[in-house]
Amino acid sequence: MDSALLVHRLHFAFTATFHYLFPQLTMGLALLIVVLKTIALRTHKEIYNQSARFWARIFGINFIFGVVTGIPMEFQFGTNWSHFARVTGGVIGQPLVMEGVFSFFLESAFLGLFLYGEKRLSPRAHWWTAFLVFFGSWLSGYFIIVTNAWMQHPVAFQRAANGTFQVISFWGLLLNPWAILEYAHNMSGAVITGAFVMAGVGAYYLLEGKFADHARVFVRVGVIAGFIFSGLQFSRPATCMANTWRAINPSPLRPWKACSRAKLARQS
Repeated sequence: MDSALLVHRLHFAFTATFHYLFPQLTMGLALLIVVLKTIALRTHKEIYNQSARFWARIFGINFIFGVVTGIPMEFQFGTNWSHFARVTGGVIGQPLVMEGVFSFFLESAFLGLFLYGEKRLSPRAHWWTAFLVFFGSWLSGYFIIVTNAWMQHPVAFQRAANGTFQVISFWGLLLNPWAILEYAHNMSGAVITGAFVMAGVGAYYLLEGKFADHARVFVRVGVIAGFIFSGLQFSRPATCMANTWRAINPSPLRPWKACSRAKLARQS
């Protein structure tokens, strides 16, 4: 393998892996914060509002680190993979732009209202800010996964005369079956991450004998959410369905993966 290509791959792999530590937790916590705000709104117990406020601070800090570590990846499309970006930019550029223009701004705008507007908004309006932060973060994740899914299973495109790829169906690109499978797997994994972090912090506080009431809320919500989404993640029907679809719909640009699966199946 060419040494420059190896360096580019390692460089981008490190950037993507390090960056993903932060949005994974962000997307997981976003749903759990909405759960805490919903319980607070229904039960009128302030402890759930206080718990949501605590995790909102963690969310905000994590969000900042996610933004800072994600920016270099945008530049690396041009510095490390300039030819790929030029040829496929007509396709992958569209979900990436929508992620920035729509979902990222939705998430960041309402995150400001959620963090600093609680005293100025009604409880129900503040719940909506939490929900829109959650919606924006999960919508952002979908646009990114649409980009990755197209690279794994290209759909809704044609080659132009100059050799570049162009979209022929906007909805075909967004509703790529590969993206839907990836999204379900990815987001359940994000919630599991957030749930284990929340439960872990609660367990630590219980062991230290600090903030016991809040710690019990953290553990209760975290364990229940972790159990539910772990079941969804590793449930046999869902896994079999995803693997079956991939087996009978291999990408024409990735035949070696289908061959590898067939070889492993014969050996088992």
